[in-house]
Amino acid sequence: MRVVIVGQGYVGLPLAVRAARVGHTVVGFDVDDERIKRLAAGESYVDDVASADLRELLDAGTFCPSADPRSCAGFDIAVIAVPTPLREGTPDLKYIEESARTLARYLRPGATVALESTTYPGTTTDLVAPLLEEGSGLIAGADFYLGYSPERIDPGNREWTLETTPKVVSGINPASLERIDAFYSSVVAKTVPVGDCQTAELAKLLENTFRHVNIALVNELAVFAHALGIDVWEAIDAASSKPFGYLRFVPGPGVGGHCLPIDPSYLSWRVQRTLGQSFRFVELANDINNHMPDYVVRRLVAALNERRKAVNGSTVLLLGLAYKKNSGDARESPARRVASLLLDMGADVRAADPHVVEDAQVDRRVTRVTLTADQVAAADAVVLLADHDVFDLDLVVEHAAYVLDTRRRLTGENVETM
Repeated sequence: MRVVIVGQGYVGLPLAVRAARVGHTVVGFDVDDERIKRLAAGESYVDDVASADLRELLDAGTFCPSADPRSCAGFDIAVIAVPTPLREGTPDLKYIEESARTLARYLRPGATVALESTTYPGTTTDLVAPLLEEGSGLIAGADFYLGYSPERIDPGNREWTLETTPKVVSGINPASLERIDAFYSSVVAKTVPVGDCQTAELAKLLENTFRHVNIALVNELAVFAHALGIDVWEAIDAASSKPFGYLRFVPGPGVGGHCLPIDPSYLSWRVQRTLGQSFRFVELANDINNHMPDYVVRRLVAALNERRKAVNGSTVLLLGLAYKKNSGDARESPARRVASLLLDMGADVRAADPHVVEDAQVDRRVTRVTLTADQVAAADAVVLLADHDVFDLDLVVEHAAYVLDTRRRLTGENVETM
């Protein structure tokens, strides 16, 4: 099939490459000219896509990156995989709207459109369908097919990839579901059909709200356990020995990426707007997880005070700017908040993260460095925020004056675990 993937980010690019790999002819459409230039040169900016794979598909002519809307013409199936940020607590769906309007111009009878972007229940039927109908003059479910299949990308996960992770699929009617399922069955090992688009949209929000709430639980537990003089990590290890009725979640410096800091708020917003009620679990989890970077800084300030040092003028080395290990994704990363707070307090903040290469994701006041013995020794404090495998953690313990470990990866007399 001729496939158009709108949005060539952490979700759209892996899908485009996979679709081309299994034999579809794929247009990777994005309005970001710089991204398209990099893709056309065979340069990947997404961890899960190798540049060598890009170049192979480009040479074969099965993948064509483009910023020209006219390249969307003639598609059999188009997938919308664009960002859905929050603006002051309100969902911003302008990228979905723009994508739908663009595709509508080239929509033809018998074609299919799938939405992958995370959003609130009702978006596919109440927003995307009318825009496609208005711009094309066609009727959804009769002249063309429409459905929703939430993305489940976990950057850096080598076990559960796009191909191996089961894919929830839905359609606005049985005929749409059949076509959505057929496409995704060609690119993933297993699909999970559900009855309607709102169920699929809610399933995505449920997945991330579940994680968000449980991470908030252990984060708050970590704060109180430290104050009570209890090792929260040992308690978690002990609880994890129970073979039923318990799932292991661990504390950290906060949550990041597109999913956890944003997706649950879509559900909370929808409940508030439609039902006039507060989704208290989500709001509480937001409050706890959003303030974990502040707690990290408070712990660091206390540790420096014990060593008769002020934050103002101290050199602090942050290890990891990404929101998770082995990823270059710094969107909503807690490291950004930690760095900002320390900089505002007068610290000389340095950061090592070979995975995060886009300068736009990093505060310009942060000095980027390579992790070396000299850099570690020069720091008054080292804070481990993302435990990338490339980091030589033995070197850190050997040369650091003090380490605040937010991931429980280090041991030593100079190491304090959050």
